[in-house]
Amino acid sequence: MGLGAARWHNAMRALDRKLLRDLRRLWSQALTIALVVASGLGGFITSLSAVDSLALARDQFYAQGHFADVFAVVKRAPLALAEVLRAVPGVADVQVTVEQVVRVEMATVADPILGQLIGVDLRQPPRMNLVTVRTGRALAPAGAGQGRSDTAIEALVSEGFASVRGLRPGDELTALVNGKQRQLRIVGTALSPEYIFAGLAGMPDLRGFGVFWVDREALAAAYDMQGAFNHVAIKLAPQASEPAVLDALSRLLAPYGGQDAHGRADQASHTMLDNEIKEQRVMGTVLPAIFLAVAAFLLHVVLSRLVATQREQIAALKALGYANAAIAAHYLKLVAVIVLAGLALGVWLGDWLGTLLTGLYAEFFRFPVFEHRIALWLVLVGAGATSATALLGTLSAVGATVRLAPAEAMRAPAPGRYRRTLLERLGVRGLPASLRMVLRNMERRPLRTTLTIGGTAAAVAIVVMGNFFRDAIDHIVDTSFHLAMRSDVTVWMADPVDALATLQLARLPGVVAVEPQRNVPVRITHGHRSERVGLQGVQPGAQLQRTIDVDGHQSPTPHTGLLLTDRLADKLGIRVGDVVQLQVLEGRQRSLQVPVQATVREMMGLNAYVQRATLNRWLQEGDVASQFAVALEPGAEARFLQATKALPRVAGAFSKATLLRNMQDVSARNVRIMSTILTLFAAVIAVGVVYNNARIALAERTWELASLRVLGFTRGEVSALLLGELAIGIAIALPLGMALGWGLIHLVVGLLKNDQFLFPVVVSSATYAWAGLCVVAAGVASALVVRRQIDRLDMVAALKTRE
Repeated sequence: MGLGAARWHNAMRALDRKLLRDLRRLWSQALTIALVVASGLGGFITSLSAVDSLALARDQFYAQGHFADVFAVVKRAPLALAEVLRAVPGVADVQVTVEQVVRVEMATVADPILGQLIGVDLRQPPRMNLVTVRTGRALAPAGAGQGRSDTAIEALVSEGFASVRGLRPGDELTALVNGKQRQLRIVGTALSPEYIFAGLAGMPDLRGFGVFWVDREALAAAYDMQGAFNHVAIKLAPQASEPAVLDALSRLLAPYGGQDAHGRADQASHTMLDNEIKEQRVMGTVLPAIFLAVAAFLLHVVLSRLVATQREQIAALKALGYANAAIAAHYLKLVAVIVLAGLALGVWLGDWLGTLLTGLYAEFFRFPVFEHRIALWLVLVGAGATSATALLGTLSAVGATVRLAPAEAMRAPAPGRYRRTLLERLGVRGLPASLRMVLRNMERRPLRTTLTIGGTAAAVAIVVMGNFFRDAIDHIVDTSFHLAMRSDVTVWMADPVDALATLQLARLPGVVAVEPQRNVPVRITHGHRSERVGLQGVQPGAQLQRTIDVDGHQSPTPHTGLLLTDRLADKLGIRVGDVVQLQVLEGRQRSLQVPVQATVREMMGLNAYVQRATLNRWLQEGDVASQFAVALEPGAEARFLQATKALPRVAGAFSKATLLRNMQDVSARNVRIMSTILTLFAAVIAVGVVYNNARIALAERTWELASLRVLGFTRGEVSALLLGELAIGIAIALPLGMALGWGLIHLVVGLLKNDQFLFPVVVSSATYAWAGLCVVAAGVASALVVRRQIDRLDMVAALKTRE
């Protein structure tokens, strides 16, 4: 080794020893910054690794199960039509099935259950939407007589429903098949790409909704559908135009009662899964970006003030021959150690929380294989963004000092320009001397004061953001289940019935009130835009099922026109007063020209409303209804549901209590878990910002505080000068942070907005109070630590060295 190289090696070893001493002295500050870095990277990896695992499991299952591209429903069509559909340009394959929704009963369960029966052709195995058997055995071809009403039908049951209801091979259930009670004998559990997400009304419902695959011949015989089908799935050819295929299919299926053909984007399971993936991608990028920005701010503040307190040391190093590059590398190593510690902790945290989040997803998204994985690109991108952010946050602090000449660096910085405070200049008199000192010190360093207040405000904003989702879920539950849905049970009919059925339901046990409703699938077209929605015909002045906007106000349904949700109107470019084309997709299909008379800002779905009498007049069907909202006496639900089983035209019912339990047990619980994680991350940031500011302020003002102690100031008076600045900064930051949190919530809600769901911007006073409490608690804890160090201040040692 040459002489120059040896000197360089010895110099770097000396700087490395200094680095270790600095880390030992700054361990608490380094730890809090590393935790902030870990929170940012951990949040990034948690959200994006879980959603990446979800997307990978989806794509693999779609490929393995040959998931179809286009779907359609008809009333009844001959099997020969399948060949006609196969000849449509852009169609690669066609698969037709018989499917029916039925009421299902279990001996020990009082809750209403709906089952989707899907006929599987066992002699010509399906080519699309393949069924994966998880336990038990596959279906066997139906034996002679399986179509008869006195024999049990073998069935595979969806794994989620079987798990919740405790079903095993050999168990039997009762289903109302074409008006007759039939036994379903479970032979195994299964999964299908059509029902990764299984539920009603856009919510997971593993208790009240099950999918049952049965022999197609047995199901067709039960519904007199031999030689016919009512569901069709289509695989598109490469480069095929989906809109053109959908248009051709709709025309061909219309004579057979065809309901509008739709692609994957409108398929219920895929839509819910796709929305979840999009939402988590937003959450996995926006919030970690904020965390990393705060981490960069902390690194900048800590390092710039550390460099400022070590001006004389830097001057001495330069005088001894240390190059600017070596000194800069020394401080960048300090940053690197802190960041690397944060990165290691962040990767571990992201893996642990990502596994937890994947487990939550697995409860209502069902795949044959669903494992948490962290893609290498996630770690590289996260670590790269974190390192780059930290580097940019510290370069300016290092560069400004290492460029100083040794003689200049050995001099203390020029004292700040003290003058009367803003309050004094505005005419405020009588301020205590200690308060004037605090305010003057804050005003003479406006940039530092602004950054300190800004960092604390960011911590407040993130705590507000973390708790917002809990408030939003509570508001959604209250609006949907208490203000809008005031009925206890909703009863569906197999086909539209005379509204006089209201009287029949009103005579059942425990009924207090009944309101008839009419729901019809339609396609609304305005100009070149169109959307398939459910048109809901409601009673004038309905009290059991009301239309409630995001602010909790009831929106009355117009007398002669449509009431649309604002998202549907925006999507179609519709304004109040416009006339739209209404294509009815049920029964005798027709096209109507109807006016839009009002819009409502709802939280869930793309909905359209009209008065039931007006809808029936449009359809020329008389006074009919397809479902009924029923209010019950307390404790009467089980008796009422039992009584509805004797009504053959009742296709099914759902209980508000069951839906609410599903919401609380799955969706709301998951949101609350994520909210808790965000709150913990935010608390880490709050502690990091406040504690570091307090510690650095003490390091900067040690000489001043020691001088005041020599002049006769008590420990309490000296502490008040330092901690008063911290208190004033927090007091200013609290309202600013709350306003910043409000803006951040609007940003995230706008990014999360989709056709199916809108998070309401609702922030409770408790959330603001909790955010304030977190930051104040961090301030108090920091103040106690700093006060303890002030009490232990060695005045002689402090006065020997200026800064």
